[in-house]
Amino acid sequence: MAGAEVDFTDESVQSRQLAVYGKESMQKMSAAKILISGLNGLGAEVAKNVILASVKSVTLHDDSKVEIADLGSQFYLTESDIGKNRAAACAAKLSELNPAVSISVVTSEVDEKLLTSNSVAVFCDSTLSECVTYNAICHKAGVKFIMANIMGVFGQVFTDFGEEFIVADVDGEEPKTAIVTSISNEKEAIVTVIDDERLEIDDGDTITFSEVEGMTEINDKQYKIKRTGKFAFSIGDASSFSQYKRGGIVSQVKLPKTLNFKNLADAIVEPGEFLIYDFAKFDFPPVLHIFFQALQQVRANLGRYPNDSESANVVVEAMNKLNSDKLEFDDALFKRLAAFSGSVLPPMAAIFGGIVGQEVLKACSGKFHPTFQWLHWEASDCLPEDIPTDTSPRGDRYDHQRAIFGDAVVSKLADLKVFLVGSGALGCEFLKNFATMGVSVGNGQITITDDDVIEKSNLTRQFLFRNHDVGNAKSTTAANAAKKMNTAIKIKDMQERVGPETENYFNDEFWGELDVVVNALDNVKARLYVDSMCVYYQRPLLESGTLGTKCNTQVVIPYQTENYGASTDPPEKEAPMCTLHTFPHNIQHTLTWARSEFEGEFDSNPSEANAFLTRKDYIDSMKKMSTGQIIEKLQIAKQYIIDGRPNDFMDCISWARHYFEEKFCSAVKQLTHTFPEDAKTVNGLPFWSPPKRFPHAVEFNPDDQLHMSFLIAGANLRAAVYGVAKPANNRDPSVFKDALKNITVKGFVPKEGIKIATTDAERKEMEENMGMYDPDEEDKRKSDLIEVINTTKNKNALNPEEFEKDDDSNFHMDFISGASNLRARAYGIQEADKLRSKLIAGKIIPAIATTTALATGFVCFELYKLILGKKIENFKNTFVNLALPLIAPAEPLAPAKIEHGDKSWSIWDRWVIEGDLTVQGIMDWMKKNHNLEVSTVLCGQTCLYMMWNPKHKVRINEKISDLATTVAKLDLSTNRKVDLILGCDDENDETIEVPTITIKL
Repeated sequence: MAGAEVDFTDESVQSRQLAVYGKESMQKMSAAKILISGLNGLGAEVAKNVILASVKSVTLHDDSKVEIADLGSQFYLTESDIGKNRAAACAAKLSELNPAVSISVVTSEVDEKLLTSNSVAVFCDSTLSECVTYNAICHKAGVKFIMANIMGVFGQVFTDFGEEFIVADVDGEEPKTAIVTSISNEKEAIVTVIDDERLEIDDGDTITFSEVEGMTEINDKQYKIKRTGKFAFSIGDASSFSQYKRGGIVSQVKLPKTLNFKNLADAIVEPGEFLIYDFAKFDFPPVLHIFFQALQQVRANLGRYPNDSESANVVVEAMNKLNSDKLEFDDALFKRLAAFSGSVLPPMAAIFGGIVGQEVLKACSGKFHPTFQWLHWEASDCLPEDIPTDTSPRGDRYDHQRAIFGDAVVSKLADLKVFLVGSGALGCEFLKNFATMGVSVGNGQITITDDDVIEKSNLTRQFLFRNHDVGNAKSTTAANAAKKMNTAIKIKDMQERVGPETENYFNDEFWGELDVVVNALDNVKARLYVDSMCVYYQRPLLESGTLGTKCNTQVVIPYQTENYGASTDPPEKEAPMCTLHTFPHNIQHTLTWARSEFEGEFDSNPSEANAFLTRKDYIDSMKKMSTGQIIEKLQIAKQYIIDGRPNDFMDCISWARHYFEEKFCSAVKQLTHTFPEDAKTVNGLPFWSPPKRFPHAVEFNPDDQLHMSFLIAGANLRAAVYGVAKPANNRDPSVFKDALKNITVKGFVPKEGIKIATTDAERKEMEENMGMYDPDEEDKRKSDLIEVINTTKNKNALNPEEFEKDDDSNFHMDFISGASNLRARAYGIQEADKLRSKLIAGKIIPAIATTTALATGFVCFELYKLILGKKIENFKNTFVNLALPLIAPAEPLAPAKIEHGDKSWSIWDRWVIEGDLTVQGIMDWMKKNHNLEVSTVLCGQTCLYMMWNPKHKVRINEKISDLATTVAKLDLSTNRKVDLILGCDDENDETIEVPTITIKL
C-alpha cells in the first residue's frame, strides 16, 4: 500500500524531523526496511512512529485475530474488525499516515526469508523462545533486532544491532564552539577563550582549531583537552609551535562510538548493565530481568499470560528458582504484577511505542545511543493501594484496564470532565490515549480548543491529520478522528485561544465543572496562563512538553504540589545589538540580523507606512512623540510611499541591486574605513580582537549563485509588497542579468566623521540623542507631517509580507538565508544552508513523533493516580531524553509556604470576603484577620488604591464594586465578584505576599 499524496522528502514537511535527525540520517532512514511483528497496542504505536519518520517500507506481521480487548489499546481497530487478522485490519489506516512509505502485510509464520529481507526486525508480542530463534538468524545476517513486550504495568526492551554497530552521534547535541583569545607556547599549552559565554567543552572532549593566526600548525588538528579553568583548558605540548598571534575557533569534535551487541540467548544469561529508569529503584532492574524470564516460562507452559492468582504464584516460584544471586524482592508485588501481565494499557503502549520506535530509527541511522541492551520498566506506583475486587471481564474494550484498576476506575474515567488545551502533536496523542482508555465515554466530556489550522509541516507528527485536512481547524479534525477510534467518546471542539480575551467562553462556570486540565501547548506564555487559571480555580493540571528527543512531564495538584509557573527556565541569552548590527561572529548573529532586515523592509515598515494611508491622527499623536520618532515615521512614509514606490518589476530589481550594494559592500567599506584593520582602542589594544571579526566587502558578481538568488528574492518581495506585476520568468537568473546591464550603481565614497557605535551603551546614547524632543523643530515637523499626509492621500496601500517559514514559494527564507550568508561571507563566518537557516531564523522547535507519544503516556499514568487519589509520593514528574537514552522521574515539589504569625498559606489559597466592602473595610478585615497593613489594592492590572497617592485618599471610603466599575471598567452585571491583589506589610514594614482576595458582591 503506497501512494503519492504527500512528498515526505519535502523540507517544508520534514523540517521539524530534519532539525532532530539531519539530512544524512534521514536519508539512511528513508532506505530502511522494517519488519514489525505483533500488531497489538504496542506494535501499532511502533508502526505509527516509524512510518511517520519516513522509512522506505514497513512489513506488518501478525497471525492473531482481533479480539474486543485489543480495542483497549490498538487505536486503529474497531468493532467491525473483530475476528479479522490484526495486521490486515489496521494496515490501510497505517498506510494513510505517510503515502511515501510502502506498507505490506504478512500473516504466515516468520521465516528466514522474511527476516533477512529487512533492515530491522521488531517483535512486540512473540514468546521468548521464538525471539531467541529469530534473533539468532538476524544476528548472523546482520539484521538489527528488537524485542519488546508490555505486560500490564511492566515492560521491557532488548536490542541487538550486531557485533560492531557504529553510533555516529551519541547524543544529537550541536558541537560546542568557543573563540580563542590566547594559546601559550608551553609543554602543557593553555588555551583561553572569550569569557562572555560559558565554555561548554568538558574534560576528555576532543576539539579542533581553525582560523588561528601565527600558531598555524595547530589548525585542523584534533586534541583531547583538560579543563584548567572556567574559560581555559590545556592541549598538551605546543612548545615547538610558532608564536600565537590572534584569532581562532575551537570546535568540539563528535567522535563515533562502536558497540558490540550480544545475541539474545547470551544476553539473557549475561545481561550486562541495565538501563536505570529510576534511581529511587536502583536495585529493581535485575529483579525485573528475572521476572521477565519467569513470566515467559509460565507463558510458554500455559500458552497464555498468567492472568489468575494461581498462575501468578507459579511465576513467583519460577522467579525464586532463577534468583541465583539471591536478590531481594516483594513476592506479593510480583504476584500482583503477574496476575494481570496479559493486559495491554494505552499509556504503556504509548511509552514503549516511543522508546522502541526511536530504537528502530537508531538502528537505521546510527543517530543517538541505542539502549544497550536491556531496559526493564514498571509503573507499580500507579496501582490501587488495595487490590480491587471488581476486575472481572465484561467482554468490552476496557477489560485489560479493568483487570488492573477495577471497574470503579473505568467508570471514573468515563465520567471525567477534561479540558485539553491544544490539538497539535501532543493533543493528537492525548486524544488517541483518551479514546482507547475510555475517557469521557460516559457522563463526562472532553473540551478541546485550538485556534490553529493544519499545515503541511504538521503531518510528520500530528498523526490524526492527513494531507486533505490541510487548512482545516486542528481541534475539529482531531476530535472527529478520535470519535472514529471510539464512537462513545464525548468531545466538544472549540477554536478559541485560551487567554484573558476569551474569559467570556472559559468562565467561572466552565472552570468550576472541570475535573482535570491537560496542557498540550507549544509556548510558555499560554502554559503560564492556563497554569494561573488552574491555581485560581484550584484544578489539577497535567503538563508536558517536548524538544526533539527530550520531553518533560509535570503533575500539578492543588495544595499538594508547586504549580507550573513556580519554576521557569531563565530567558534565552540574546546577543548585544552592536554584535548583531556591526560585529557578528557566528551564523546565529547573521540570521538574527537578516530576519530583522526582512521584517523591517517587508512587514513592519510597510505596515507603518500604511498607517499614513488609513489613519489621519498623526498630527495629534505627534505631540506625544519625540523628534526622533517623528523623523523616523516621516522617513518611513517618504521612503515606502512616495520616493521608493516602484513602477514596474525593473524598479524592484534595481532596488534589490542597490540594497545589496548598501548592506554588503558600502556599509562594510565604511566600517573598515572608520576602523581599519590595525585600529587601536583608547587603551592601545587592537580594536579587531576576538570576538570581533574584521570584515571584507562583498563585491556584487552576477555569476555568483548566492548573489543572484538573493537579488531574485529581494526583487520579488519588493514587487509583492507594492502589488507590482511579476513576469512569468520571475525566477530566471538570465532575466535579472539582462536587467542588471541597465542599472548603474555609484561607487563607494567614504564619509568622514561618521559615528559607529561599538557598544550597546554607545548605541543607546546615540538613539537617545536622536530621540530627544526639540521644541524648535515642532512646527517644522508638523508641517512636514501634513505635507506627507497630503501627498500620500491617494496612494494605494502596501501589502506587508508577514514572515512564513514553511512556504518555500514565497521568497521569505530565500531572502533571509541569502542576506545571512552574504553577511557571513563578509565576516568570514561559515555559511549555512537554507534548511539550517530556516531552523534558526524560524525558531523551529525540533519535534518527532516518538518523543510526543512517550510524553503523553507518562502523563496518562499520572491521570490514573489522580483518579485513584494517590499520595503525593506516588506521583512523578519525568524527564526523558531518548537520544541517550535517559529516563529520570522525580517526586513533585510541595508548594512554597508563606508564614505570618500563626498562619501559613501558599499560592493555592484564596481568601473570600462576603459583601461589598469599601477600601477601608478591606484594610480593617486584613488587620483583624491577618494583622497586615494594606498599602495597594489592584484589580487586574488597574490600581484601585495606593496609599502614597494623594488623589486616592478620596477612594478609601468608596465601595469596591464602584471602583471596579468606574476605574477598572469591569462589567459586574452578571459576574458578581471582584478579584483583588493586595500589597501588604507586616508590623516590621516587611512586604508579605498574600493570596488573591475575592469579594463576593
